[in-house]
Amino acid sequence: MKTSTDRILTTHTGSLPRPASLADRHDAAAVRAAVGEVVARQAAAGVDIVNDGEVSKPSYATYVTERLSGFGGEPAVVTRRGADQFPEFTRRTWGDPAMAVVTGNPTCDGPVAYADTSLVAADIANLRASSAGATEVFMSAASPGVIDMFMPSRYHASAEEYLFALADAMKTEYDAIAAAGLVLQLDCPDLAARWGRVTAGRELTLPEFRRDVSLRLDALNHATRDIPPEQLRLHLCWGNYEGPHNLDIPLADIIDLVLAARPSAVSFEAANPRHEHEWKLFEDVRVPDGKVLIPGVLDSTTNYIEHPELVAQRLVRYARLVGRENVIAGSDCGFATFASLTPVDPDITYAKLAAMAEGAAIASRELWAAAASPS
Repeated sequence: MKTSTDRILTTHTGSLPRPASLADRHDAAAVRAAVGEVVARQAAAGVDIVNDGEVSKPSYATYVTERLSGFGGEPAVVTRRGADQFPEFTRRTWGDPAMAVVTGNPTCDGPVAYADTSLVAADIANLRASSAGATEVFMSAASPGVIDMFMPSRYHASAEEYLFALADAMKTEYDAIAAAGLVLQLDCPDLAARWGRVTAGRELTLPEFRRDVSLRLDALNHATRDIPPEQLRLHLCWGNYEGPHNLDIPLADIIDLVLAARPSAVSFEAANPRHEHEWKLFEDVRVPDGKVLIPGVLDSTTNYIEHPELVAQRLVRYARLVGRENVIAGSDCGFATFASLTPVDPDITYAKLAAMAEGAAIASRELWAAAASPS
């Protein structure tokens, strides 16, 4: 992970709207061209740490069914905590046929193994070919925990057995990304979002959930054991959708566990109306030496374009608490976590990224000018 000694760098969470020209993500030439397009648009918007926009993947998590064996079971039925509070919203949102890409994924029904490395190899080659000149380049991959959240197992004897089987399988992909010299982002929405799901017919207590988070992080640490922490970043969120979120678990309840994990950077939602206030948490929480925060300064679920001054305010808050060199600007989540669902207009997505870059420049001037001023 690169940090800067003279300005706040910018990045985002990973998924971006697929270019309109990409009619078939199985067309290798079309995917290669699409990666070039999204990398160029990131650079034009002023993004320092870029990626491939995940253009080859149907989603940030379920793409693994094309690379792993063992996924042929019937979809699981998901029950959500507090679904009866707003029944009409629940029915309208989760009953929409378009949401089948979120809810209709296969379960694991057999041994898990990494079956096809050609797809990750193509992703790496396409990104490396398109990103010369970028400050830094990252590639995202599904964590063992988020695979379990979307596609639980009907085969393994326990959650622990399944998570570590996934960790052993996904290590192939993680190691390939790291060996290519890219920063590996582990997508871990389950660390917070899984609180919103009813497990085994009941809601987990906080101690139970913390034990579950610890297990998921143990599996992640196991899978990345051969990758230097400074080449790893972790993303967590509470579910990338516009909704009540009034029952989200507070960041304060899990942040100690997350900061103790191997990745040197943590990306999290910090712009949406339910979680923006949590910047104050870092008045009391000490960020370990060598750790970097990537707070979201853009809401990834609305078509509002954040004012650069607001972006700057958000960044300055964090920088003054944890150190300006320990903050990178990011987005709350991906802008197209499922390729077929794009709540933010593609052109507005890049306008938001440009506003982030402008806001980071404003924050940088304020932070470094303040440091240079005589006391």
